[in-house]
Amino acid sequence: MPLVPTASIVDAARAARVGAAAFNVIHLETAEALVTAAERTGHPLILQLSENCIRYHGSLLPLTRATLALAEESTARIAVHLDHITETELVHRGITAGVGSVMVDASALPYEQNVAATAALTAWCHERGAYVEAELGEVGGKDGVHAPGVRTDPAEALAFVRATGVDALAVAVGSSHAMRERTAELDKDLITALRTTLPVPLVLHGSSGVPDDELRRAIAAGMTKINISTHLVSVFTRSIRRALDADPALIDSRKYVKPAREAVAQEAARLLEVLSTPVTVPTPQTVEATVRG
Repeated sequence: MPLVPTASIVDAARAARVGAAAFNVIHLETAEALVTAAERTGHPLILQLSENCIRYHGSLLPLTRATLALAEESTARIAVHLDHITETELVHRGITAGVGSVMVDASALPYEQNVAATAALTAWCHERGAYVEAELGEVGGKDGVHAPGVRTDPAEALAFVRATGVDALAVAVGSSHAMRERTAELDKDLITALRTTLPVPLVLHGSSGVPDDELRRAIAAGMTKINISTHLVSVFTRSIRRALDADPALIDSRKYVKPAREAVAQEAARLLEVLSTPVTVPTPQTVEATVRG
């Protein structure tokens, strides 16, 4: 199937009040696992390549081209996205290589410089038909505005969106990057206020630390794009650790990577079902009727 635009996945999810799943690729095996999950469930998926991932591999093109090829050959609806890109040259090279969207991360800069840098890259990407996500400040785990307890101000977010022209905005509502336990509780009232205020979809970073039911409630409140990385990386690593502990003599990496790939495919498929299932939000009349009944 031809590569699907990120906008089509995110906009459809926003209209249906479900989550647009965005899972991070670490290496080819995780990319294969994630595509398998999308094919098994029939749900669309955004494959994300972060700047850290690109640095790990030493180059943008090899893994990016492999991920694009997997997406193009899949029977599922797959988009490919660059995540947390701070370098202008990487944005240019990624979009030129065929990636359909990018998260422009100028969040470490002072606000006015963030706006200027994001607006310039957004204009460049839009000229080439690419979709742009951004954020006002650094995500939790980087001592930034997404640290637990810090929240995005709706009025400031609206001003940022208007000044930059971005298509989606990552917001701080209580999640944090690299959480190993799924214990985060999100500010659903703020999510609702942000959805009401902003004309663009909301993106949740640090979703690995958010339990299933809380993700559902966040989507019902107005969150759309849900980024997950650490949780799936943990699934992969735990599987490999179990295999090597069970057989210390094992040396053929295919024999322990293959079950790890399958473990990620299964968990990614489960998460796709969680995020893609509409949540019914009780109306005041429904709640009153239930109480009376």
